[in-house]
Order: sequence, then structure tokens, then C-alpha cells
Amino acid sequence: MAFVVPSSYSRCYLSLQHPRISNRKQVDFGIAAGSAFRQPCLKLSIFGGGKTLSKGTYAAISRTPLLGTIDLLDAFDDDYGGVVINLTSLPNTSNAFAASLQSSLSYWSTQGKRGVWLKILEDQADLVPVAIKAGFVYHHAEPGYVMLTFWLPDGPSVLPSASLHQIGVGAFVMNDKNEVLVVKEGKCPSHCSGIWKIPTGFIDKFEDLFSGAIREVKEETGIESCFLDVVAFRHAHKVSFDKSDILFICTLKPLSFDISIDESEIEAARWMPVDEFLSQPFHQEDEMFKAINDICIAGHQRCYEGLTAHQVMSKLDNRVAYLYTGNTREATGCVPDM
Repeated sequence: MAFVVPSSYSRCYLSLQHPRISNRKQVDFGIAAGSAFRQPCLKLSIFGGGKTLSKGTYAAISRTPLLGTIDLLDAFDDDYGGVVINLTSLPNTSNAFAASLQSSLSYWSTQGKRGVWLKILEDQADLVPVAIKAGFVYHHAEPGYVMLTFWLPDGPSVLPSASLHQIGVGAFVMNDKNEVLVVKEGKCPSHCSGIWKIPTGFIDKFEDLFSGAIREVKEETGIESCFLDVVAFRHAHKVSFDKSDILFICTLKPLSFDISIDESEIEAARWMPVDEFLSQPFHQEDEMFKAINDICIAGHQRCYEGLTAHQVMSKLDNRVAYLYTGNTREATGCVPDM
């Protein structure tokens, strides 16, 4: 999108050129030539399809004839009063990007926009310092891109921060012989070296909790399993990379029994009698793991019931997701007196 701004002694005109609009439209804003340099223009519909400028924009006005072009970055509105810059339309040079970025920020500010989201791909990494110099701040980075943000209104930004948590799963698997599937980590901190523990790990991107638990068991031990329930979760802060951490403890039923370890991660794995597992000093002395083991064994003995996964559809975001719930009071036979 480009603003072509000619000025005269009596009127100010604004012509817009848009790459998706073939005809050029010129709008007379009727601003006297003696006005201040940056005065707000009127609210007018200037795009095809009924798109309307919400508050008005600023035109450059001077006492002498002027013809200039202000290139704006292509962007679309988000759902919260902000804009998302189209990453495929970024200028190829730093100078062109810097000019368009400043013009765009000024324009969006006059439109009453709030947050600006800018995604820059790895092959245009030279644009990142330009955006930082303009006032953008880092939001998050993934392989192949970095996301930056700019908060236009006065006051502190209320844009959501990057992901604050990492999600892990612990898988408690017990067979019909009252043996627990345990592993000994090949590489781990010294305080947990040599300890027999349940399989644990982080879930992958876009992976469901129950799928992550099943996968971790398979990857570390070769055991096929099916998910039963989530019996507990641990919430801790300032763990890896200063992130908060949630570890979901899941119980699973084994579907196979022959162990085949992943030697790149696991030193050893075995089916261990539950009494031997619980008698380890680490599990006796660690308050959290002792509570986890007690809950998992109670669940295996049907004395404790956790949360099971139910696939649901929500109109809130039009997504299919899994809702983890326990049984109702009616289902468990516990009905409150009315």
C-alpha cells in the first residue's frame, strides 16, 4: 500500500495505491494549507469492499507544493485490536524496510491499533536489528524465524508473553505381576544418577498428553501401552531456561512386555517388583515422588481414580480438543444430600 500525498495552498488530497486494487482513488480531505504539519484527516471509506479507516490518518502538509510516497507494510488485523505484518511482503533491503516500518507504525498509531506482531524469517535476519532500533522487542524464536512485537499505546504492553511453561509427562506402568516398568537414565544430573524411576519426558509440539506418555514409554523401553488416566501433576518454577514446568503423572496399561531400550537416552530398563521399587532410598526420602508412587499404586488397586481424556468440540475456538475429567458424583455413587 502506498500513500501519494500532494499538497497545495488550499486543499490536501490523499491518493491510495493498493496492490490488490486496480483503480486509484483520490480523497479530498479539505484541510487548509496553513495547518500544522501532522493533522488528522477525516474518517472516510477509501477501500473497495466497504473497508473503512477507523479513526483517520495523518497526511504531510506544508506551505509549498509537495509530492511524496509513503509505503506501508502489508498487514491484517488480529482479534484484539492489533495488526500482524504480512511476512511475505517485507522489503528486501534494510533501508526500504526501515522507512516502511516507521511510516506504518505512525499510520497504525493514528488508527488506534494496539499491538504489532512482526515475524521475520531466517533468510531476512538482517531486518531484525532494524526492527529493534525502531522499538520492537523480542517475543519468541523458533527454528527458522523470530517473532517481535511493538506496543503502540502509552503505558506498559499488555500483549501476552511467550510460552511460560514446558510440559512433561511421567508414565507409571504396572503389569499384572505387580511389577513397575522402570528406567535408569543414561545422562542426568548427579543427584538422580543411578536411580530407578518411571519413564519421563517432554511432550512434542502439537502432541496430546496421553500420546506423549505412550510415546515416551515406547521410545525408552520398547513397551507398547495404552493410556488410563492422569492421576496428578507437579507445577514448579524456574526450571529449564528459567521456565515454569508442569509434569503430568499418567498411568498406563502395558500391551507388551519385552523390553528394548533406547541406548542413546537410557542406561537400563526393567520390570521391578513394586516393593523393591518403593524401597529405594530416593523414593523413601523424596516427599513428592513418595506421594506420586502412593497415588499411582492406589490407582492400580482401584482405590483412586484420575482424569480420563474425552474428545470435545468447542465453539469458542472451533477446535477439537481433549478434556481431562473425572467421573461425576452420580457415576461414583457419591450423591450429595439435597
